[in-house]
Amino acid sequence: MDSGIFVTSALRMSRYSIAGGAAEYPLGANCTNAVQCAESSHRLNFTPAPAGMNHVKLSAFGTKFAGESGIVGLMDDLSSALDDNPDMIFMGGGNPGRVPAVEDAFRQRLEDILADPAQRHNLFGVYQSPQGDRAFRQQVAGFLNRQFDWGLSADNVTISNGSQSAFFVLYNMFAGVMPDGSQRSIHLPLAPEYIGYGDIGLSDHFFTATRPGIELLGDHLFKYHVDFSHLESAENIGALCVSRPTNPTGNVLTDEEMTHLDTIARARDIPLIVDGAYGLPFPGIVFTEATPHWNDNTILSLSLSKLGLPGARTGILVAREDIIRAFTNANTIVSLACGNLGPALASALFDSGEILSLSRNHIEPYYRERSQQTVTWFREQLGDLPYHIHKPEGAIFLWLWFEDLPITSQQLYQRLKQRGVLVVPGQNFFVGLDDDWPHKHQCIRVSYASDADTVRRGVGIIADEVRRAYTG
Repeated sequence: MDSGIFVTSALRMSRYSIAGGAAEYPLGANCTNAVQCAESSHRLNFTPAPAGMNHVKLSAFGTKFAGESGIVGLMDDLSSALDDNPDMIFMGGGNPGRVPAVEDAFRQRLEDILADPAQRHNLFGVYQSPQGDRAFRQQVAGFLNRQFDWGLSADNVTISNGSQSAFFVLYNMFAGVMPDGSQRSIHLPLAPEYIGYGDIGLSDHFFTATRPGIELLGDHLFKYHVDFSHLESAENIGALCVSRPTNPTGNVLTDEEMTHLDTIARARDIPLIVDGAYGLPFPGIVFTEATPHWNDNTILSLSLSKLGLPGARTGILVAREDIIRAFTNANTIVSLACGNLGPALASALFDSGEILSLSRNHIEPYYRERSQQTVTWFREQLGDLPYHIHKPEGAIFLWLWFEDLPITSQQLYQRLKQRGVLVVPGQNFFVGLDDDWPHKHQCIRVSYASDADTVRRGVGIIADEVRRAYTG
């Protein structure tokens, strides 16, 4: 390949030959100087690219989003680690655990759909409206009203192809370069936060964050709190965003903290965005007292993923009608329509209320027991090492802080990967904190969603590698 020229045609699929030669090259082939269409008189002339300069030329958007990032690295590890090591212990990703009662409910629902020609056609052969199927949105609104009396209608609900794509649209609606040329940020009141937020903004300096307060609880537990004294001085904010429970730490913001955040958001005339992927009312992976939060200044994001349907890619937004309309217009451009599988599988569960019983009776107990087991195993294995575990109040992870760790969490991650255990290093979760706080490099996120034997083996390897790091 001499030049790195990439031939495309908006007119027709053709075959081109190098000018002056007999060989033909299919559309998209690398070629030199000029190409002649083998099927017409069209001739295209090119200046060959210099040697070593045959890379595709990307826009600023392309350069940003085609590059490396924390979430790209995480998903790449999840997809490639099994190829490299079939026995890899996965304790890094967000895949939910397998809860038999939940799987049975979705299996039965899928069988019912496939047995009904009309439902089967609606699943496979029909686009949803850009906002999502109206009947499903009515079911979601009705369910939430029965639980919390929020006064919702179908117009307060929209569907997305997973929460990640929803956040891409939503955050860029409220932050970045504003019409008057000023810049606003999405502010995270409690870092560390979800790794997937980190590179989602279309402009630089898109996220800002407040460093948390740390409360040591004893028995190797600690808890982050919102430091409101610093949060209230933050400037140029387009929206506040929290996850509840927090990914990665399992922290559940208290009702008082949520009320305080709501007061700040209202005073600044900005929305409070609550990422409830693991929270209430479903999948309900919350181990402490907490009241679901929503009002007309709140945008609540829900998901079917942690119910057991990550492959269905179904996100749900609940917000004021004008926000829903704006989001739907933008999401139509980005996604056109949303997938049908998640709403089809979950619709009957909303109507019957079974989604709540599955969450309370099966999903929450599964993760509560697993979190307690995993904390016990870490205490046994880590002994008197200088470690702290964030108090597990929800979600499907433990957040471990190794105080004054002699190596970085990234180095620990690499060592564990070589040992056959996949975790997530902590530094990428401190989205919007650009300082050199050493704490950022002393933490890892560990999932306990896998089967108990696998998690226990992983805990042993993690503890062994951490001990080696401290002892040299």
